[in-house]
Amino acid sequence: MASNSGGSFDRVRELTHSQLIERALPSLAVSVARDGVILWEEGFGWADRANRIAATPHTLYSLASISKPITTTGLMILQERGLLDLDRPIDDYLGDTKLTARVGSATDATVRRVANHTAGLPLHYQFFYVDQPHRPPPFDQTIRRYANLITIPGERQQYSNLGYGLLDHVIARLSGQSYAEWMRREVFLPLGMTHASVDIAPDLAPFQAIRYGADGISYPFYDFDHSGGSAVFCSAHDLVRFGMFHLKAHLDDQKAILSDETIDSMQVNTAAPEEPKGYGVGWSINADEHGYRTVAHSGGMGGVNTHLLLFPAEQLAIVVLANACSDLPYIVAAEIAAAVLPTYAERLAAHRAENPPSVEQAQSSEPAFAPPPELLGDWHGTVRTYQGDIALKIWFKESGDIHAQLGDQLKTLVNHAEWTKGALGGRMLGTIATEDATRRPHEVYFDLKLRDQLLNGAIYAVTPYQQGEGGAPDKRPGYAISYWAELSRVAGDQ
Repeated sequence: MASNSGGSFDRVRELTHSQLIERALPSLAVSVARDGVILWEEGFGWADRANRIAATPHTLYSLASISKPITTTGLMILQERGLLDLDRPIDDYLGDTKLTARVGSATDATVRRVANHTAGLPLHYQFFYVDQPHRPPPFDQTIRRYANLITIPGERQQYSNLGYGLLDHVIARLSGQSYAEWMRREVFLPLGMTHASVDIAPDLAPFQAIRYGADGISYPFYDFDHSGGSAVFCSAHDLVRFGMFHLKAHLDDQKAILSDETIDSMQVNTAAPEEPKGYGVGWSINADEHGYRTVAHSGGMGGVNTHLLLFPAEQLAIVVLANACSDLPYIVAAEIAAAVLPTYAERLAAHRAENPPSVEQAQSSEPAFAPPPELLGDWHGTVRTYQGDIALKIWFKESGDIHAQLGDQLKTLVNHAEWTKGALGGRMLGTIATEDATRRPHEVYFDLKLRDQLLNGAIYAVTPYQQGEGGAPDKRPGYAISYWAELSRVAGDQ
């Protein structure tokens, strides 16, 4: 472990110890670097409870969505070599299987827009467990089934793991190597990230942190059909080195795999340039995080919460990784920043004083939905799936109630309805009877936008937690998969 210099982390260490015990979490690993030097790194708790393997700064943690800036680092190498243009349509790099533009034009779904989540692609995730029969399909199949543009490219930001599946697919196609091998050869090894891999390389299996559920039971190993968005494993030590590279620290034992100009271009908020918070090429950008500009990414999924936080002007990189779902990585990262940056500490304290933790209001109810006049009445249409169309009817009542019916299933109430910027959100009980969606019980979510006289967008099959064998809770993440839906108002209904 590196020496604790550049500020005392004793308070953070004590907080981490106590919170791991209080929250019954398995482990946490941290690493902090400034001006190209690691100030502090340490592991806490158990990477593997069953085998009593302690967490260290070199333990490999599943990163979840911190995989995204790592993937785009590999992508930008292709751009620097002249094999890729961020502002060309991603279809140009996908081979024979292309995006389906339900609205807008696929030519506007550029690589850059895929990378900053504004291409119009839907919410998407699918988890595949080693103890279950389903396996990730060929990616061309995923494209055909789910790569629908559900909003016009550039219209809004919609976080999409599917987009990062497309990016890892592009990397493989353009490089002639698998995504995992390209990342190993062109990113991990040149940056000295010897404890990093896509999924778990066989020689690194002894170093992995097992992913645990809230019940303390470990998850079976799982993977995805969107590896570029979720599948990287890395140690805290190696991830802070990755952070230092993106701070342009120019470490002697790291190869300059990207130019400083390319690194800067990745950290520009192109998703919402008029807003203080936005997204660049793989990075979340915040123009004012307690007085500092930050470049960051977090990750969260079954048995994972992770945080990578960079302060470019301060040459500060912070990594906190956990092998369970918890907000503790974000709390610890903030405390580390406060220990190093006095202004951050002052503003964080002021923010907490002005925003004390709210008392949970069990009796509070959801605000009543007030449909705009243009929605009132009956709407009929279809949900398009790869196995055929399903009839969909929605009834909007002046009372605020919304009823919906899929095919010949029972008419049901739409709950959690909301109307934001001309788009309808909500959820209902129902079944979308496709091969993928029927693997587990699911709910049906709406994301429909009013366009002239049409209501269209995505209908999602989303798995809630379900009961496992013998009634035991099975809290494994499942899937959120989307289908195009379009409805029109029934003539005479106003």
